Amino acid sequence: MKMHSNHPFHLVDYSPWPLTGSIGAMTLTSGMIMWFHKNNMLLFFLGILILSLTMIQWWRDICREATYQGKHTSPVVSGLKWGMILFIISEVFFFVSFFWAFFHSSLSPTVEIGMTWPPKGIMTFDPMNIPLLNTMILLCSGITVTWAHHSLMESKHSQTTQALFLTVILGLYFTMLQAYEYYESSFAISDSIYGSCFFMATGFHGIHVIIGTTFLAICLMRHIMCHFSSKHHFGFEAAAWYWHFVDVVWLFLYISIYWWGS
Repeated sequence: MKMHSNHPFHLVDYSPWPLTGSIGAMTLTSGMIMWFHKNNMLLFFLGILILSLTMIQWWRDICREATYQGKHTSPVVSGLKWGMILFIISEVFFFVSFFWAFFHSSLSPTVEIGMTWPPKGIMTFDPMNIPLLNTMILLCSGITVTWAHHSLMESKHSQTTQALFLTVILGLYFTMLQAYEYYESSFAISDSIYGSCFFMATGFHGIHVIIGTTFLAICLMRHIMCHFSSKHHFGFEAAAWYWHFVDVVWLFLYISIYWWGS
């Protein structure tokens, strides 16, 4: 006999995915250590495989709960919204630490780096080349994701699909250009405090772009399968919030590290 709840909240069912996710994370971290110290990538790829399978199945369960089982009621969606807001705030402070390190080092350069910024011997990137192009790409992607959001709210299925597809393509293009920029770089993460600050800040931003692109690609798949409606689409809304956050962080990175810092 099935028990019916007399409250609108979602009490999560038993799930193996937190356990397999934690095992995958431990395997991935151990694999990275093996890769760095032993040049053996087998455990690293095993960790990626476990995490990928966990994500696919965990996300499938959440999509089922939200779309078909009706477990994402208004109070549940309100809680999800607050959770996403607090998560983005935590990410803001995560990047504040990198900006703090950068400005602490650049505004008062120490004698060890020649009391100059950038340190002597560092050939910085021209902010008018790839960094400016990447800025335009992310700004355009912000426009396309907003277009997708408004189209979804107005029940324009094909326009939402087009706009989301463009946003995902722009995200992939940004990542390809940043990878090329890293490949062409004349300095490394071990080249003084400048290299450390540059690659930590831009590298973590790049990881966030990859995560955001994945987020939006999953939303595109869900939209094509008609999981979203004009009134019930928080999965997409959370992805849009996250993407705007990634855009704003890049603007601060471009102005401070690429333009002012060089």
